[in-house]
Amino acid sequence: MATKWPAERGYAMPAEWAPHAATWLAWPENRTDWPGKFAPIPWVYGEIVRHLARHELVRLIVRDAGAEARARRLLGRAGTDLARVEFVRLVTDRGWLRDSGAIFVADARGRRLATTWRFNAWAKYDDWKRDARTADRMAKVAGTATFAPELDGRRVVLEGGAIDVDGEGTLLATEECLLDEVQARNPGLGRGGTERVLARGLGATKVIWLGKGIVGDDTHGHVDDLARFVGPGRVVLARESRTSDENYTLLEENRERLAGARDAAGRRLEVIDLPMPAPLVLDGRRLPASYANFYVANGVVLVPTFNDPADRVALGVLAECFTGRTVIGIHAVDLVWGLGTLHCMTQQEPAGLARR
Repeated sequence: MATKWPAERGYAMPAEWAPHAATWLAWPENRTDWPGKFAPIPWVYGEIVRHLARHELVRLIVRDAGAEARARRLLGRAGTDLARVEFVRLVTDRGWLRDSGAIFVADARGRRLATTWRFNAWAKYDDWKRDARTADRMAKVAGTATFAPELDGRRVVLEGGAIDVDGEGTLLATEECLLDEVQARNPGLGRGGTERVLARGLGATKVIWLGKGIVGDDTHGHVDDLARFVGPGRVVLARESRTSDENYTLLEENRERLAGARDAAGRRLEVIDLPMPAPLVLDGRRLPASYANFYVANGVVLVPTFNDPADRVALGVLAECFTGRTVIGIHAVDLVWGLGTLHCMTQQEPAGLARR
């Protein structure tokens, strides 16, 4: 008899704001992710870990004893509570755990399960085989069983940055990322097949489809640079006020889609504007700078900032959305040269409640 999928056993993906047991990160080692700008990156990670460790356990992947020693020294200098940091030794290719790591689900009794989707480096890079082991190791450390979604003998490809959930059955995704046959994460699966997989694997009873992701996004349309749930029935959506900007039209089209959407509970969504920073360009390349790539942890929300006048506006918007948490800006001008920021780096391990 085939193993039942998670939703068929009562599991669903909790919202990011639900209680966490830990946040997972991988210490930066791959200098090619930040060519010519690697030197400040460990210090940015140190600042992130310092803030997170005040509120929850941080499980930090390091490649070996030497890397752990270096990380310990830097974190200590940054004032991090090292008692709240658990080091996990594992060699990875890159550090974007949102996409390579396990996606945890939970049931109403507090049991947890790690879904371990196939990771193929966004169908763009060759260095992914070591990253593909990350999800299973995360599950072992967390003490959870695993489920590897598979159809017709083939593992299903999915990255955590491609989805966002409200914890009540609604999931946001873009057609560019999950349905584009040129990108072909799951060739032939189609809209209906993708929705069934998301329902069976993550408990998503309603998928709200947006169109394209922001310009400069190396992942081919991840939703976590575009639109995020901030509560049941509430979504922040990046908005570009400059009509000449490349992002203007695609963001307005996504706004129209959200305006007509209903969530799994039948509610119309409250759509909250989140500004976009001015275009950030390095070596002639538009970078995916977006305040939507924030991360929600226990007691704190970390938000990427870009030395832009819109920084304080974005921080204010998110502070109003998360009134019970401290909202902190993290300087991300160097970080985004790696084509990702805070949400891309992190993966939450829920405490075990499927509903808030």
